[in-house]
Amino acid sequence: MPDRLPPLSALRAFEAAARLGHFGKAGDELHVTHSAISRQVRVLEEAIGVALFERRNRRVFLTNAGKRLLDATRPAFRQITEIVAELRAGLPDPLVVSCEPTLTQRWLIPRLPAFETRHPDIVIHVLAAGGPVSLEQSRIDCAIRRSDFVIAPDIYAETILEERVGPVCAPDLAARHPGAALFDLPRIHSATRIDAWDRWAAEARCSLPAVPSRTFEHFYLSLEAATAGLGVVISPEPFVIDAIRSRRLVAPFGFRPNGFRYVFLSRTPVAQDPRKMMLLSWLIDEAKNYVHAPDLKLPDEPASNSAKHKAPS
Repeated sequence: MPDRLPPLSALRAFEAAARLGHFGKAGDELHVTHSAISRQVRVLEEAIGVALFERRNRRVFLTNAGKRLLDATRPAFRQITEIVAELRAGLPDPLVVSCEPTLTQRWLIPRLPAFETRHPDIVIHVLAAGGPVSLEQSRIDCAIRRSDFVIAPDIYAETILEERVGPVCAPDLAARHPGAALFDLPRIHSATRIDAWDRWAAEARCSLPAVPSRTFEHFYLSLEAATAGLGVVISPEPFVIDAIRSRRLVAPFGFRPNGFRYVFLSRTPVAQDPRKMMLLSWLIDEAKNYVHAPDLKLPDEPASNSAKHKAPS
């Protein structure tokens, strides 16, 4: 059985120190401390069983054994570096996409395998972020955002879908509280959209009773709370469409537009980059798969005796 090689990290530290003739300079090159290089060299010397450096008056000099090892490691690491560079050069540059966090988690990621199957030559890297984005100063290629901020006029922007929202909850809650009685349940809020219920009620022209409420820091936590049966939450349709199709959530009153959109943002027109064109076209197609589908509603039933409000028209 062949002898085991010493740790690669120790060989790398030795090669840099021997080539540069200085532990400190080796540490700078490898982004570690002088003492870390010294420790790695000692590990290597112990593993081999011979001294590789002579240490005199805070200076180090290669021993004969050290010179022989440098002759072997220097071309080996150079060749490895060159091969890795060639391999990286042969890979397509990834398209870096920044997307709203909950939209990323609940809608985009579950659908990305279909995009990769259709376009195996396009590598997508997704970063989860929301709000205004500086495409000129960031390392992203394009972004998917909710249109709740002013988009600079020099930014290419195209609508993927209009946002539609509605109350959603666990199926058993909706079954036990049909029709407007659903509004007697605890109301779930997200700190990022604290006015969602008020906006929905105003647009639906319905009054809501005073009930206990629960607030969660992130929207996806609000959705998890609704799925667990803790109450009812106002949700955008794409965030819950998969959960509705699998009957983990229901939308008793369907969804209605709220004036916002999800938009595709780019520094330059997508026509200048085929990858962006293909991604945008695919996103729009995916959005059409459910935007024009009929709303999923439970049958209307009389409200509970305690309810002094009506279901939305």
